[in-house]
Amino acid sequence: MSDFLAQFAHTFAGLNKDNLHQVADLYSREAVFCDPLHEVHGLADIEQYFAQMYANVSALDFEFYGFDQVSEGQGYLRWNMSYRHPRLAGGQLIRLEGCSHLLWRDGKVYSHRDYFDAGALLYEHLPLLGSVIGWLKRRLA
Repeated sequence: MSDFLAQFAHTFAGLNKDNLHQVADLYSREAVFCDPLHEVHGLADIEQYFAQMYANVSALDFEFYGFDQVSEGQGYLRWNMSYRHPRLAGGQLIRLEGCSHLLWRDGKVYSHRDYFDAGALLYEHLPLLGSVIGWLKRRLA
């Protein structure tokens, strides 16, 4: 297991709306953060993205369980995320499995790409669209 990945995961999992200054400890100034719904460039915009994310949820937790270093400065983290959003799933806890691909140098990440099912994160929990997606899944099964 990579010491860098373990430390990154520990710090990332500890982030909350009150300690987002720690994002600067994780990412370089020119970092890029991508997920299926967003692409954010630069440390200031990444900090703003996380601030908005934490402002919109009532709970957000990450459990990291996979720490796979591929080469020097490159690796994957596997995780489970749990969150509550007042306008999704009636405010119930939503769980999602995902994976992050990280590139780092000099102790900071300069590329972070998350992979997860955007439908399971968001679309399936919207009142009207969620019904349609559920119907489609049952139909295709």
